[in-house]
Amino acid sequence: MEQLSLFDNREKEAPLASRLRPETLEEYVGQTHLLGEGKILRRLIENDQISSMIFWGPPGVGKTTLARIIAKKTQSNFVEFSAVTSGIKEVKEVMNQAEENRKMGMRTLLFADEIHRFNKAQQDAFLPYVEKGSIILVGATTENPSFEINSALLSRCKVFILKALDEEELKMLLKHALESPKGFGRLKVSIGEKEIATIAGFSNGDARTALNTLEMAALNGQMDENACINIDGELLAQCMNRRSLLYDKNGEEHYNLISALHKSMRNSDPDAAVYWMYRMLDGGEEPLYIARRLVRFASEDVGMADSNALQVAVAAYQACHFLGMPECDIHLTHAVVYLSMAPKSNALYMAVEEAKEDIREMPAEPVPLQIRNAPTDLMKELHYGEGYVYAHDTEEKLSKMPCLPDSLKGRRYYRPTDQGAEEQVHKRLEEILAWKNEES
Repeated sequence: MEQLSLFDNREKEAPLASRLRPETLEEYVGQTHLLGEGKILRRLIENDQISSMIFWGPPGVGKTTLARIIAKKTQSNFVEFSAVTSGIKEVKEVMNQAEENRKMGMRTLLFADEIHRFNKAQQDAFLPYVEKGSIILVGATTENPSFEINSALLSRCKVFILKALDEEELKMLLKHALESPKGFGRLKVSIGEKEIATIAGFSNGDARTALNTLEMAALNGQMDENACINIDGELLAQCMNRRSLLYDKNGEEHYNLISALHKSMRNSDPDAAVYWMYRMLDGGEEPLYIARRLVRFASEDVGMADSNALQVAVAAYQACHFLGMPECDIHLTHAVVYLSMAPKSNALYMAVEEAKEDIREMPAEPVPLQIRNAPTDLMKELHYGEGYVYAHDTEEKLSKMPCLPDSLKGRRYYRPTDQGAEEQVHKRLEEILAWKNEES
């Protein structure tokens, strides 16, 4: 009898993630906010009411798989397009065939993976066929469709946001891979709950990464005398190329580390801030997440004390978007050190928080008549804009006209500090308030 081997031809046919690709909604894991019982996308699929749509979400969450399931469920011809290999000529050829199929009662679901990579001309080529209903366009993108997809095309598509899989969903997938005959079900693979959780945590919500990591570990695992492949933490560390496996991007350690970074910058400690920032990167944190937190910090904790801080933080975010890891670590370091050393003011944060509280707790006040716009005669008759003073027409470039509702007269939200450049703002504001309080 031939010994069963991990290198059996059937096991080498395709990567694990491809072999385990779900074929039905029941097999599909994740996106319960869209595909759970009674949820909108599931109802559309089950009622065969599918129209063109965009799937927006991170890699490895099942965008392509879901498009294939929809095509099968709705008995549509599935055509996959690539921005790299498909030009205008190929687009039109497929569209013309789809139009012929439509006339014969056959639907075509055209799946455009990474639709944000299609140029304007390619996207425009889809438009008339989407409008006529010749095709059902399903685009997949990891980028914000508002910025990457032509507005005319986007307006004709429903956008569905797909979320990264949580760790429980990833663990479910990994266990299925170990048990399924399409996966490693015909083999003996020994792996503990801790190691499965480690792979799930490392994968950052990406099912493909999780399955690829498991496959690599299984291919490199030691087979004992009982033909059992053993996967332990040391092997996983090598497969994942991570020195530390403790970082959980959705758990307590995630929040502990971002808190450490934030508070180190607030305390003007660049050394600690750089350390905590790189701890996050080394643990697999998405650099754009860190960059977003730096943008928030620039206004929340530095603010008007150094308005350049916001520009530096936004530039770091853009650099991370352009380059990604590992190159963008130096841009994050630049921003972290700048923010750490900048003068600090939380006056903007306090201003908006106090305004929020008043808006929550007090009645919604009407806009005072003097600062309402009056584009029609009726509005003028109702005294809209009456008493408005155009500041540029005054010698001081100021007026004593009140802009807050009467119930909030004299209320102050923004109280500038004397830190950095905000000191000049403080002096200017005090001068303005003193002038406004003078007797006319």
